[in-house]
Amino acid sequence: MTDAAQPDYKGPQRVFSGMQPTNGLHLGNYLGALQKFVRLQDQYESIYCIVDLHAITTGPDPENLASRCREVAAAYIAAGVDPKRSTIFIQSAVREHTELAWLLNCVARMGWLERMTQFKDKAGKDAQRSSVGLFDYPVLQAADILLYKATHVPVGEDQKQHLELSRDIAQKFNNDHNAPGFFPLPEPLIQGPGARIMSLRDGSKKMSKSDPSDMTRINLTDDADAILSKVKKATTDPLPVPENKEGLAGRAEVENLVGIFAAVTERSVEDVLAEYGGKGFGVFKPALAEVLAAKLSPIAAEMRRLTADTAALDAILKDGAEKARAVAQPIMAEVRDVVGLWRA
Repeated sequence: MTDAAQPDYKGPQRVFSGMQPTNGLHLGNYLGALQKFVRLQDQYESIYCIVDLHAITTGPDPENLASRCREVAAAYIAAGVDPKRSTIFIQSAVREHTELAWLLNCVARMGWLERMTQFKDKAGKDAQRSSVGLFDYPVLQAADILLYKATHVPVGEDQKQHLELSRDIAQKFNNDHNAPGFFPLPEPLIQGPGARIMSLRDGSKKMSKSDPSDMTRINLTDDADAILSKVKKATTDPLPVPENKEGLAGRAEVENLVGIFAAVTERSVEDVLAEYGGKGFGVFKPALAEVLAAKLSPIAAEMRRLTADTAALDAILKDGAEKARAVAQPIMAEVRDVVGLWRA
């Protein structure tokens, strides 16, 4: 099937995405990404990666890196990603990622990378002391996607700029090598509820696993008591829950909690407001905590079961790496031919 937006690309429609094994996964990861991974595996050939090479751009963690990779893999599976229908693997197990990243470094332009806002946010005033990897990781991200000729990438709003860079790199590679349609121009998949879940303490900031305060997020491994405590302490205001969407204007924290309720229960915001509008947060917050615990407790239990059997989880990851290499190696051979590299 050829996507109408990709008139020159004749290959299969394929989804690729990945998560970093840094700290623990949280509700935002589940609603914004994992739920979408599960749905997409019924629509596309799906490849889901644990991007350990990206994780080391901000510093080494040799003692915990492997276990964190397993935890992310366990979260994928516990959330419903089926290793028999989707490919789940660890990025560094497929060395073609780094080979293609180098070739794409020779295509990408410094000016493109200098415009990346996430580097500016992460590096801050210490940009000159940041690693080259932190500056350059959007090119590795492009290689992750293009290595599988992925046509669609589920992303959050904060990753749209990086995906646009991947499209620019793909287009320039195709143009430079007179190879129209060689790489598809990957399309973002950002639609659906839960695309952007905010901090429980500050509605202007995205829920983040790097936030120093654990009270800003609901971890996938939190038990019912921890969830209730965090939700009760979540920032709101003295007013009751509004009765319509217009009443959420200027109330970012309240909008976030209502949006979480809607996303977790797969209801509309209007439906949630129709039930809880006019009620105080003493009623709404316990109800929210209850639906969160009901949704996340089975996932947490399955994650614990999976991570307790390291051998079985590693077998899944090894099989996934073999499946990923079976796709990546022929594409990388094509890339070498297009670039003109010597082959024995």
